Amino acid sequence: MAYPKIWFLRHGQTEWNAEGRIQGQLESKLSPLGIEHAQQQASLMAPILAQGPTCIVSPLGRAQQTARIALGGQPYTTDARLAEAQAGVFQGMTREEVEAEYPEIYAANPLSLDLFCAAPKGEGYAAFQARIEAFLNGLSEPTVVVAHGLWGQVLRGLICGLSRAEMAALPNEQGCIYELSQGREQVLRQEENSQV
Repeated sequence: MAYPKIWFLRHGQTEWNAEGRIQGQLESKLSPLGIEHAQQQASLMAPILAQGPTCIVSPLGRAQQTARIALGGQPYTTDARLAEAQAGVFQGMTREEVEAEYPEIYAANPLSLDLFCAAPKGEGYAAFQARIEAFLNGLSEPTVVVAHGLWGQVLRGLICGLSRAEMAALPNEQGCIYELSQGREQVLRQEENSQV
């Protein structure tokens, strides 16, 4: 399916990211490095925002905080479908705690996308992908999206025609912009633009 151009921004590093703690849909503020990540994105956004794209942001605080910096005061709307995967009982735990308490699940799911979606009482992969697809299928014009790492892996995978395993293995950078157009991804960074 042909989708309009999307510029995807993952939120900057949070305090919990720095601790290796699983956030899911719980809240954690940006760390000083995370604020720097959002400022790096802001430096890249000016020519993009000059094109007048629609801007849509996850309702979770770390994405909202990132958007306020990265979008430089540009108006945006919030869409609940952009929230990160709900990771059930793993939310608030460190990876080490998950490994200790749920060793079989942890061993079977070394990548974050799979681990979050295997969490007891969590959202699960099928529901997570379905809400991202529903959002994507509703887009009709070039759009800036500010959301989350796993959310972005699935979005990018759907646009680029990847399998679930390929999505789970995608790099998950902060401080950059993923430009998605015509089934391809280009990563925009402050220092350089690199084709992936």
